[in-house]
Amino acid sequence: MAGKVEERSAFLTDVKTLRARARKSLDDGAVMPSYHGDVAKTIELLQNVVATELVCVLRYQMHAITADGITSKSVAAEFEEHAASEHEHMMMAANRIDQLGGVPNLNPEGLASRAATEYGNGGNLVEMIKQNLVAERLVIEHYQELIRYFDDHDPTTRIMLEHILADEEDHASDMHDLLVAHEGRPFL
Repeated sequence: MAGKVEERSAFLTDVKTLRARARKSLDDGAVMPSYHGDVAKTIELLQNVVATELVCVLRYQMHAITADGITSKSVAAEFEEHAASEHEHMMMAANRIDQLGGVPNLNPEGLASRAATEYGNGGNLVEMIKQNLVAERLVIEHYQELIRYFDDHDPTTRIMLEHILADEEDHASDMHDLLVAHEGRPFL
């Protein structure tokens, strides 16, 4: 047991050293010398997350506005709920960019080309549900890749993406349930 305690304390930095590091490079804000990621690459990847989530917000809102049919009110409400969630995701990624010393790119110019997902083109209720399900499935796979990329090099970004991923999986499940309800058969 004594060997494990010594082993654990051997990798811990003494408090005096931590204090000295905290006082250095104050212009770096939250980015410490112990950060193992590539700040510029992380910001670049998170800019794409911001764009992706913003495109999702816009698509869900457009679908909520244009939804029509006998069950359109309940589906539109689901679309609105997802739009709000996607907005929260966008803000999380934008705030992380700010923490890393970057400026989130919310410029509408080039938004679609920076996003991993597509805006969509509306259509009838079932087509809109399918567009959203495809988009959710796409971002699920994309965020899984990003989580593997960040691994232990940037646990803060990884944990944020894991939270977003869990929401996206929930969104995909909701869209799948809506699709089954409207088509009467499983899509997948």
